[in-house]
Amino acid sequence: MLKQRVITAIALVAALFAAAAAGRLALDAALAVLLGAAAFEWLRLAQHPRTVCVVAAAAFAAALLAGHVAGPPLAGEVLLAVLAAACCAWLLIAALVLRGAQRGARIAHAVSTLLAFLLLAAAWLALMQLIDRGFVYLLSVLVLVWLADIAAYFAGRRWGRRKLAPAISPGKTWAGVGGAVAAVLVVAVAFARLAPQVPAFSTLLQQRLVVPVALALLAALVALSIIGDLFESLLKRQVDAKDSGRLLPGHGGVLDRIDALIAVLPAAALIDLWLRR
Repeated sequence: MLKQRVITAIALVAALFAAAAAGRLALDAALAVLLGAAAFEWLRLAQHPRTVCVVAAAAFAAALLAGHVAGPPLAGEVLLAVLAAACCAWLLIAALVLRGAQRGARIAHAVSTLLAFLLLAAAWLALMQLIDRGFVYLLSVLVLVWLADIAAYFAGRRWGRRKLAPAISPGKTWAGVGGAVAAVLVVAVAFARLAPQVPAFSTLLQQRLVVPVALALLAALVALSIIGDLFESLLKRQVDAKDSGRLLPGHGGVLDRIDALIAVLPAAALIDLWLRR
Protein backbone atom coordinates (compact mmCIF):
# COMPACT_ATOMS: atom_id res chain seq x y z
CA MET A 1 0.00 0.00 0.00
CA LEU A 2 2.79 2.45 0.91
CA LYS A 3 4.58 1.74 -2.38
CA GLN A 4 1.37 2.40 -4.31
CA ARG A 5 0.81 5.65 -2.41
CA VAL A 6 4.34 6.82 -3.19
CA ILE A 7 4.01 6.02 -6.90
CA THR A 8 0.68 7.85 -7.11
CA ALA A 9 2.07 10.85 -5.23
CA ILE A 10 5.06 11.06 -7.57
CA ALA A 11 2.74 10.86 -10.59
CA LEU A 12 0.57 13.69 -9.21
CA VAL A 13 3.57 15.93 -8.53
CA ALA A 14 4.92 15.20 -12.01
CA ALA A 15 1.52 16.13 -13.50
CA LEU A 16 1.55 19.38 -11.53
CA PHE A 17 5.00 20.28 -12.86
CA ALA A 18 3.99 19.33 -16.40
CA ALA A 19 0.92 21.58 -16.22
CA ALA A 20 3.06 24.43 -14.86
CA ALA A 21 5.59 23.94 -17.67
CA ALA A 22 2.79 24.09 -20.25
CA GLY A 23 1.82 27.59 -19.15
CA ARG A 24 -0.45 29.40 -16.75
CA LEU A 25 -3.70 28.52 -18.55
CA ALA A 26 -2.83 24.81 -18.52
CA LEU A 27 -1.99 24.98 -14.82
CA ASP A 28 -5.20 26.83 -13.99
CA ALA A 29 -7.24 24.34 -16.03
CA ALA A 30 -5.60 21.38 -14.28
CA LEU A 31 -6.33 22.88 -10.87
CA ALA A 32 -9.93 23.63 -11.84
CA VAL A 33 -10.41 20.01 -12.94
CA LEU A 34 -8.86 18.83 -9.67
CA LEU A 35 -11.25 20.94 -7.60
CA GLY A 36 -14.14 19.85 -9.79
CA ALA A 37 -13.29 16.22 -9.06
CA ALA A 38 -13.12 17.03 -5.35
CA ALA A 39 -16.53 18.74 -5.59
CA PHE A 40 -17.99 15.61 -7.22
CA GLU A 41 -16.70 13.40 -4.42
CA TRP A 42 -17.81 15.83 -1.71
CA LEU A 43 -21.34 15.99 -3.16
CA ARG A 44 -21.46 12.20 -3.31
CA LEU A 45 -20.54 12.10 0.38
CA ALA A 46 -23.45 14.50 0.91
CA GLN A 47 -25.65 11.78 -0.63
CA HIS A 48 -26.63 13.55 -3.85
CA PRO A 49 -27.43 11.42 -6.93
CA ARG A 50 -24.46 10.69 -9.21
CA THR A 51 -25.92 12.59 -12.17
CA VAL A 52 -26.49 15.69 -10.06
CA CYS A 53 -22.94 15.45 -8.73
CA VAL A 54 -21.42 15.14 -12.23
CA VAL A 55 -23.34 18.12 -13.61
CA ALA A 56 -22.76 20.31 -10.54
CA ALA A 57 -19.05 19.47 -10.34
CA ALA A 58 -18.48 20.09 -14.06
CA ALA A 59 -20.34 23.40 -13.89
CA PHE A 60 -18.40 24.38 -10.78
CA ALA A 61 -15.01 23.65 -12.37
CA ALA A 62 -16.00 25.47 -15.58
CA ALA A 63 -17.22 28.48 -13.60
CA LEU A 64 -13.98 28.66 -11.63
CA LEU A 65 -11.83 28.65 -14.74
CA ALA A 66 -14.07 30.89 -16.84
CA GLY A 67 -14.45 33.40 -14.04
CA HIS A 68 -10.70 33.61 -13.62
CA VAL A 69 -9.82 33.76 -17.32
CA ALA A 70 -12.61 36.03 -18.57
CA GLY A 71 -13.56 38.05 -15.53
CA PRO A 72 -11.71 40.89 -13.80
CA PRO A 73 -9.72 40.03 -10.66
CA LEU A 74 -11.71 40.15 -7.44
CA ALA A 75 -11.41 43.40 -5.56
CA GLY A 76 -9.10 43.15 -2.58
CA GLU A 77 -11.94 43.59 -0.10
CA VAL A 78 -14.03 40.84 -1.73
CA LEU A 79 -11.09 38.43 -1.81
CA LEU A 80 -10.36 39.16 1.83
CA ALA A 81 -14.00 38.58 2.75
CA VAL A 82 -14.16 35.20 0.99
CA LEU A 83 -10.88 34.00 2.48
CA ALA A 84 -11.88 35.24 5.93
CA ALA A 85 -15.28 33.54 5.65
CA ALA A 86 -13.57 30.27 4.74
CA CYS A 87 -11.18 30.58 7.68
CA CYS A 88 -14.10 31.25 10.04
CA ALA A 89 -15.89 28.20 8.63
CA TRP A 90 -12.79 26.09 9.28
CA LEU A 91 -12.60 27.35 12.86
CA LEU A 92 -16.23 26.26 13.39
CA ILE A 93 -15.42 22.92 11.78
CA ALA A 94 -12.44 22.57 14.12
CA ALA A 95 -14.74 23.11 17.10
CA LEU A 96 -17.14 20.46 15.72
CA VAL A 97 -14.33 17.97 15.13
CA LEU A 98 -12.73 18.50 18.54
CA ARG A 99 -16.09 18.21 20.27
CA GLY A 100 -16.83 14.96 18.48
CA ALA A 101 -13.34 13.48 18.75
CA GLN A 102 -14.33 10.97 21.42
CA ARG A 103 -18.04 10.47 20.79
CA GLY A 104 -18.41 11.28 17.12
CA ALA A 105 -20.25 14.06 15.35
CA ARG A 106 -22.53 14.56 12.38
CA ILE A 107 -23.08 17.34 9.89
CA ALA A 108 -26.27 17.79 7.90
CA HIS A 109 -25.96 16.98 4.21
CA ALA A 110 -27.37 20.39 3.27
CA VAL A 111 -24.68 22.10 5.36
CA SER A 112 -22.02 19.84 3.87
CA THR A 113 -23.17 20.80 0.37
CA LEU A 114 -22.96 24.53 1.11
CA LEU A 115 -19.53 24.07 2.67
CA ALA A 116 -18.33 22.14 -0.38
CA PHE A 117 -18.89 25.08 -2.68
CA LEU A 118 -17.73 27.76 -0.23
CA LEU A 119 -14.54 26.02 0.87
CA LEU A 120 -13.55 24.74 -2.57
CA ALA A 121 -14.16 28.18 -4.11
CA ALA A 122 -12.05 29.77 -1.37
CA ALA A 123 -9.31 27.20 -2.00
CA TRP A 124 -9.41 28.12 -5.70
CA LEU A 125 -9.11 31.84 -4.98
CA ALA A 126 -6.23 31.12 -2.62
CA LEU A 127 -4.50 29.03 -5.29
CA MET A 128 -4.85 31.81 -7.86
CA GLN A 129 -3.43 34.38 -5.45
CA LEU A 130 -0.49 32.20 -4.46
CA ILE A 131 0.28 31.30 -8.09
CA ASP A 132 0.42 35.02 -8.85
CA ARG A 133 3.35 35.14 -6.40
CA GLY A 134 5.11 32.50 -8.49
CA PHE A 135 4.90 28.73 -8.95
CA VAL A 136 7.77 28.15 -6.51
CA TYR A 137 5.94 30.18 -3.88
CA LEU A 138 2.76 28.13 -4.35
CA LEU A 139 4.80 24.94 -4.23
CA SER A 140 6.34 26.03 -0.92
CA VAL A 141 2.85 26.12 0.63
CA LEU A 142 1.90 22.74 -0.82
CA VAL A 143 5.15 21.19 0.43
CA LEU A 144 4.42 22.32 3.98
CA VAL A 145 1.14 20.38 3.93
CA TRP A 146 2.67 17.34 2.25
CA LEU A 147 5.55 17.31 4.73
CA ALA A 148 3.14 17.50 7.66
CA ASP A 149 1.13 14.59 6.27
CA ILE A 150 4.20 12.40 5.71
CA ALA A 151 5.69 13.20 9.12
CA ALA A 152 2.38 12.54 10.87
CA TYR A 153 2.11 9.16 9.16
CA PHE A 154 5.55 7.93 10.16
CA ALA A 155 5.57 9.49 13.66
CA GLY A 156 2.16 8.00 14.33
CA ARG A 157 3.27 4.56 13.21
CA ARG A 158 6.46 4.70 15.26
CA TRP A 159 5.29 6.35 18.49
CA GLY A 160 1.53 6.60 18.25
CA ARG A 161 -0.26 5.43 21.35
CA ARG A 162 -2.80 8.05 22.36
CA LYS A 163 -5.57 8.46 19.81
CA LEU A 164 -6.34 11.94 18.55
CA ALA A 165 -9.97 11.48 17.49
CA PRO A 166 -10.90 7.80 17.81
CA ALA A 167 -14.57 8.35 16.99
CA ILE A 168 -13.70 10.11 13.72
CA SER A 169 -10.36 8.73 12.51
CA PRO A 170 -8.97 5.94 14.72
CA GLY A 171 -5.60 5.93 12.94
CA LYS A 172 -4.69 9.50 13.94
CA THR A 173 -2.57 9.94 17.07
CA TRP A 174 -1.17 12.80 19.10
CA ALA A 175 2.31 11.54 18.26
CA GLY A 176 1.45 12.10 14.62
CA VAL A 177 0.44 15.68 15.38
CA GLY A 178 3.70 16.28 17.23
CA GLY A 179 5.72 14.75 14.42
CA ALA A 180 3.97 16.87 11.81
CA VAL A 181 4.54 20.13 13.70
CA ALA A 182 8.15 19.29 14.52
CA ALA A 183 9.01 18.32 10.94
CA VAL A 184 7.49 21.46 9.44
CA LEU A 185 9.16 23.80 11.93
CA VAL A 186 12.59 22.19 11.63
CA VAL A 187 12.51 22.17 7.83
CA ALA A 188 11.18 25.74 7.67
CA VAL A 189 13.94 27.10 9.92
CA ALA A 190 16.65 25.13 8.13
CA PHE A 191 15.42 26.16 4.69
CA ALA A 192 15.26 29.83 5.65
CA ARG A 193 18.87 29.66 6.83
CA LEU A 194 20.24 27.62 3.92
CA ALA A 195 18.32 29.27 1.05
CA PRO A 196 16.99 32.67 2.17
CA GLN A 197 16.87 33.89 -1.43
CA VAL A 198 14.30 31.28 -2.50
CA PRO A 199 10.75 32.76 -2.50
CA ALA A 200 9.20 30.36 0.00
CA PHE A 201 6.14 31.05 2.14
CA SER A 202 7.76 29.85 5.38
CA THR A 203 10.85 31.95 4.69
CA LEU A 204 8.77 35.07 4.05
CA LEU A 205 7.05 34.50 7.39
CA GLN A 206 10.39 34.39 9.20
CA GLN A 207 11.70 37.44 7.34
CA ARG A 208 8.63 39.62 8.00
CA LEU A 209 7.83 38.50 11.56
CA VAL A 210 9.76 37.66 14.69
CA VAL A 211 10.67 33.98 14.46
CA PRO A 212 8.50 32.72 17.37
CA VAL A 213 5.40 34.31 15.80
CA ALA A 214 6.30 32.91 12.37
CA LEU A 215 6.73 29.42 13.80
CA ALA A 216 3.47 29.71 15.74
CA LEU A 217 1.64 30.53 12.50
CA LEU A 218 3.25 27.57 10.77
CA ALA A 219 2.21 25.31 13.64
CA ALA A 220 -1.34 26.67 13.34
CA LEU A 221 -1.37 25.84 9.63
CA VAL A 222 -0.25 22.30 10.43
CA ALA A 223 -3.09 22.03 12.95
CA LEU A 224 -5.49 23.30 10.31
CA SER A 225 -4.26 20.67 7.85
CA ILE A 226 -5.08 17.99 10.40
CA ILE A 227 -8.54 19.48 10.94
CA GLY A 228 -9.12 19.31 7.18
CA ASP A 229 -8.16 15.64 7.20
CA LEU A 230 -10.37 14.88 10.21
CA PHE A 231 -13.33 16.73 8.71
CA GLU A 232 -13.19 14.67 5.55
CA SER A 233 -12.95 11.53 7.70
CA LEU A 234 -16.10 12.70 9.49
CA LEU A 235 -17.93 13.13 6.17
CA LYS A 236 -16.89 9.62 5.12
CA ARG A 237 -17.68 8.01 8.46
CA GLN A 238 -21.24 9.28 8.61
CA VAL A 239 -22.02 7.63 5.26
CA ASP A 240 -19.86 4.57 6.02
CA ALA A 241 -17.39 5.21 3.19
CA LYS A 242 -13.76 4.14 3.38
CA ASP A 243 -12.55 6.60 0.71
CA SER A 244 -14.08 9.58 -1.07
CA GLY A 245 -13.49 7.85 -4.41
CA ARG A 246 -11.28 5.39 -6.29
CA LEU A 247 -9.53 7.65 -8.78
CA LEU A 248 -6.08 7.63 -7.13
CA PRO A 249 -4.53 4.21 -6.40
CA GLY A 250 -3.36 3.98 -2.81
CA HIS A 251 -5.00 7.28 -1.87
CA GLY A 252 -8.66 6.74 -2.67
CA GLY A 253 -10.25 9.82 -4.15
CA VAL A 254 -9.08 13.32 -5.00
CA LEU A 255 -10.70 14.67 -1.83
CA ASP A 256 -8.72 12.16 0.22
CA ARG A 257 -5.53 13.64 -1.23
CA ILE A 258 -6.32 17.37 -0.96
CA ASP A 259 -8.52 17.59 2.15
CA ALA A 260 -5.71 19.15 4.22
CA LEU A 261 -4.83 21.59 1.42
CA ILE A 262 -8.43 22.82 1.19
CA ALA A 263 -8.22 23.83 4.85
CA VAL A 264 -4.76 25.39 4.70
CA LEU A 265 -4.85 27.34 1.42
CA PRO A 266 -7.31 30.10 2.43
CA ALA A 267 -5.43 30.73 5.68
CA ALA A 268 -2.07 30.78 3.92
CA ALA A 269 -3.41 33.21 1.30
CA LEU A 270 -4.89 35.43 4.01
CA ILE A 271 -1.55 35.49 5.85
CA ASP A 272 0.22 36.26 2.59
CA LEU A 273 -2.06 39.25 1.95
CA TRP A 274 -1.46 40.49 5.49
CA LEU A 275 2.32 40.18 5.19
CA ARG A 276 2.39 42.15 1.95
CA ARG A 277 0.18 45.07 3.03
